[in-house]
Amino acid sequence: METNLLILFLALLADRFFGDPGGLWQKVPHPVVLFGKAIDFVDQQFNNAGKPDDERRRDGFLAMLGLLVLAGAIGLLVHLALGTIQPFGGLLEALIVAVFLAQKSLGDHVGRVAMALRDEGIVGARRAVSMIVGRDPEVLDHAGVSRAAIESLAENTSDGIIAPAFWYVLLGLPGLLAYKMLNTADSMIGHMNDRHRDFGRFAAKLDDVANWIPARLTGLLISAAAWIVHGHDAARRSFNVMMRDARLHRSPNAGWPEAAMAGALEVALAGPRIYGGVVANEPLLNGAGRRDAGAENIEEALDIFNVTTGIFTATIFVLFLIGLLF
Repeated sequence: METNLLILFLALLADRFFGDPGGLWQKVPHPVVLFGKAIDFVDQQFNNAGKPDDERRRDGFLAMLGLLVLAGAIGLLVHLALGTIQPFGGLLEALIVAVFLAQKSLGDHVGRVAMALRDEGIVGARRAVSMIVGRDPEVLDHAGVSRAAIESLAENTSDGIIAPAFWYVLLGLPGLLAYKMLNTADSMIGHMNDRHRDFGRFAAKLDDVANWIPARLTGLLISAAAWIVHGHDAARRSFNVMMRDARLHRSPNAGWPEAAMAGALEVALAGPRIYGGVVANEPLLNGAGRRDAGAENIEEALDIFNVTTGIFTATIFVLFLIGLLF
């Protein structure tokens, strides 16, 4: 595990300071894009609307199991191949791990929303926020755009950084690739619509399990970051709101980082929103907080995000040193 911790530490540093090599992904597809193609293939081939519900659930289970085995096997083969060219193999593995993390890209995307609000107004802000959220951007005002960006930042801190790092530490490259396959599948087929309610059921449920610990860990890290950025009262408020409101969220996991961020910023997050023209009436997280969020609140959330990932990176390094000593 010490080796995984060191590789993850290097990957977190590389992702934080350099991010994705955008030019590369214009020439070759990102691995997650390939995962998406594989998921779409099994969806088209095995999700038969004419079958009974229980058979569609079975087919979805088998298809997802096959995809996870495939991703894990690819991760294992790559790890074994890199092991033959040490110490360079470890550095290459760190670069591969960095590809599956989202510190810089997430921060950059959310930062563009704040910049667009200041420089271009609501039209530019809606365009920027549409890149990171699934809700209808055209119905969002300045406050709605700002809150949507903050919610996406908090949730994706878990899904895009802490969770893949967690599974890498536990299971190495096989665990990391299997998690990314699962998380991608959940976003593509883990929906409660007629086509995917049964076929995507296993993917959605297993994704909930896979993110259970990372989501709660992310919430705690956000509360710790609030202490560093704004002091003891902000940290206590962040933690208390998280413990009180996290379970109000429709997701068993997303509410933890979102509620922690809501408390840290003293803003109200979640609540009613529109997806595909359909209103989802959901409770507010930190309902007593401000609802008129703006660009300055997005920037404040980014400060907490940067400290959150910094704390996490430092913790990984400390755990590595402890592993060496004991």
